[in-house]
Amino acid sequence: MQTLLIALGSLVAYIIAYNTYGRWLSRKIFKLDPANKAPSIEMEDGNDYVPTSKGVVFGHHFTSIAGTGPIVGPALAVIWGWLPALLWVLFGSIFIGAVHDFGALVVSMRNKGQTVGDISGRVLAPRARILFLSILFMALTIVLAIFGLVIAAVFKMFPSSIFPCLVQIPIAVGIGVWIHRKGYKLLIPSLIALGIMYLSVAYGDWGFLHVFNSTLASWPVIAWVVVLLVYSYAASVLPVWVLLQPRDYINSLQLLSALGLVVVGLVVAGIFGFGSGAEKHALEIVAPVARLGDQAPAGAPWIFPFLFITIACGAISGFHCLVSSGTSSKQLKCETQAQFVGYGSMLTEGFLAVLVILACVAGIGLGVPEMIDGKATGETLFGEAAYESRYATWKTSGGLAATVGAFVSGSGNFIQALGLGAAFATALMGVFVASFAATTLDTACRLQRYVTQELGAAIGIKPLTNKHGATIFAIVIAGAIAAMPAPGAAYATENLGKGGLILWPLFGATNQLLAGLAFLVILFWMWRRNLPIWFVAVPAVFMLILPAIAMVSQVFIGDAAWLTGENPNYLLAAIGLTTLALEVWILVEAAAAWPKAKGILEQPA
Repeated sequence: MQTLLIALGSLVAYIIAYNTYGRWLSRKIFKLDPANKAPSIEMEDGNDYVPTSKGVVFGHHFTSIAGTGPIVGPALAVIWGWLPALLWVLFGSIFIGAVHDFGALVVSMRNKGQTVGDISGRVLAPRARILFLSILFMALTIVLAIFGLVIAAVFKMFPSSIFPCLVQIPIAVGIGVWIHRKGYKLLIPSLIALGIMYLSVAYGDWGFLHVFNSTLASWPVIAWVVVLLVYSYAASVLPVWVLLQPRDYINSLQLLSALGLVVVGLVVAGIFGFGSGAEKHALEIVAPVARLGDQAPAGAPWIFPFLFITIACGAISGFHCLVSSGTSSKQLKCETQAQFVGYGSMLTEGFLAVLVILACVAGIGLGVPEMIDGKATGETLFGEAAYESRYATWKTSGGLAATVGAFVSGSGNFIQALGLGAAFATALMGVFVASFAATTLDTACRLQRYVTQELGAAIGIKPLTNKHGATIFAIVIAGAIAAMPAPGAAYATENLGKGGLILWPLFGATNQLLAGLAFLVILFWMWRRNLPIWFVAVPAVFMLILPAIAMVSQVFIGDAAWLTGENPNYLLAAIGLTTLALEVWILVEAAAAWPKAKGILEQPA
């Protein structure tokens, strides 16, 4: 019953937050006005600036910001116990993450849909623009380099998810043409698309499709990296309504309905239990409340600041400011819809993170396969033994397979409580994870195109200001990094495509630093307009200090430290120190500009 109360209580808390704090921000602070002309209408070009219904933009925004972050992060963070992870997800998403996303969206809409990196040069200081855009470019390069590997890994773990994920592309193009060119309403095409996608989950691994899925699952990672980067190029340069927007929208239909199934299954399991007869198990939390001090898991880093860095997207993520100011601000038809998309999407992601936590600390207690050295033994573990098998040490809990596996097993049990088969539940959750990763990849490529174009304009490299030149440059850089083998691995076909792992350790702290810098831009924008700033200033300070502590710890502290550890990694140390230096530089620029900025409006976009 405790699990059920947490799930329902979290849902109620998010609904209350949206209708109180979110509404206060919308009406009293940002003063959203339907009379203000949105950038999508003022600058409509049929390619990037496309007026779109708020439901479609919500679908694009939610699936783009979510990715695998709110799954992998919370699924790993419960190693410190369920309560610290739950509290940070709830309070972080309501008071920090949603404010960050909402604020970035509003500021961008008031600046002709420009990205926060571009806006920083006018509201903060001219040099801040280059510094900010440089950090954005590095963070997005890491995302592009790693997510091909993530998707390939998910496909290898859950081959039955391959065909359902691929079939989304032609469905999306059809939906885009149907709605944009023909002007039809959303209801009928949405129902058709959702029905086809669920049929593909149910029957997408039958007969020759099983052979198809198995063949593609056996592809080397490098092949998937190439295919996915080529797809990302197309999604980046095509008009947003052709592929990117409708694919994210139909994904959101499937993913939100799947979340609904998980919630209903959790309710059924919480009330009636799971299984039948002697094999019936009560739904209960099988993880400890907290594992601190002497009870801390072996090999795990300090809970502070790494709990906050690990959970990332489930509570606050700098990547979100790029989606808010990069794509969503160019699509909303009306300024007053920003609360629904910006604030509402983050609360939805927070609720997803809550469900991930419950799946990993309660759902797995209903039964998970025993794994030894990554291979199933044929035995099934229940209760605390199931949790211990996944979270005994930092090493056993780490890695994509372990964290995703814990979520898929736990949430799959919830779905099976509805009487649905294990194969369907596993396929649906596999599609769930892979689809989130794919929507983040294609959106990140489009965002990197914007950042590259802005950098090209700032430093005077004309070819990079062209959308094709900028996109090709972005995917070539990311592809070159991704094509390398993982750290320490030999150059062999099976190892190629894992080069994103080289820079991946930097992403957590860098991503959270982006959130702090975005808060800084929002803060200056409000300061110049004599608006109240306390609700932005406090999160800004927190999100500037927290990633810096994490980065310093990774560079200097412990046996695994990049610079002073037993096996130094000078590449990561150099990039980490450079990132810290850029942060300090931006803060110096901000400190110098702060006294002169109050009440003084920046130059218009």
